[in-house]
Amino acid sequence: MSVRPARRRRTVGGLRAAIGALAVALTAGAAVTLPVAPAEAAGGTGGAGGKGGKVVYLTFDDGPSLAYTPKVLATLARYGVRATFFEIGQNVAAHPSLTGQVAQQGHSVQNHSWSHPDLRRLSAGAVDSQVSATDRAIRARTGRTPTCLRPPYGAVDGTVRSRAAALGKQVVLWSVDPADWSRPGAAAIRSRVLDHVRPGSVVLLHDGGGDRSQTVAALPTIIATLKARGYAFATLCG
Repeated sequence: MSVRPARRRRTVGGLRAAIGALAVALTAGAAVTLPVAPAEAAGGTGGAGGKGGKVVYLTFDDGPSLAYTPKVLATLARYGVRATFFEIGQNVAAHPSLTGQVAQQGHSVQNHSWSHPDLRRLSAGAVDSQVSATDRAIRARTGRTPTCLRPPYGAVDGTVRSRAAALGKQVVLWSVDPADWSRPGAAAIRSRVLDHVRPGSVVLLHDGGGDRSQTVAALPTIIATLKARGYAFATLCG
């Protein structure tokens, strides 16, 4: 199950690359705001601050997915790590129990639009509909309304920002993108994350939207290595 078929994945590859670079550039700007203190943290690395205050935020986009979300959840549980899941409303509606499991295991469930369009290409009313419908679906399974929005592809402009603010949403992008959606291999995903993580990094990974077996395979080593480096793991938008 995937909101975006493989053909569409290929056609947006260039956009993904460009937006990824934009997201890194925006990390210090208004579009990306990290919590002053992590809302939630887990893992045996000295609490939310880790060793020397080292915290990393793992995030997962495009779920929930029957094939891969349970595997991601199992790995996070095994290592005692909490993460943030930016979920697509259509997928929440199709697999509501999975969204419930994500929340029940202490992870943050946030808004990634209803059907994964480029929100910049929509009217203000259509943006509102994408966000509000997803809010309702998530709230029905978690009892909480998302406070953050990750626009699909990281595509933001003035209209998207203004509509997000009007809906009470903080726009959250990322600072580390291993391009796991392109399936470069588990080893490449691991090295791209581990080579670029710094204290406060927001890591973009995927648990839906296609074949995420490589992400699942890479995740244990990513977590174990970061823990060995003294990092703690926290959620966003708690």
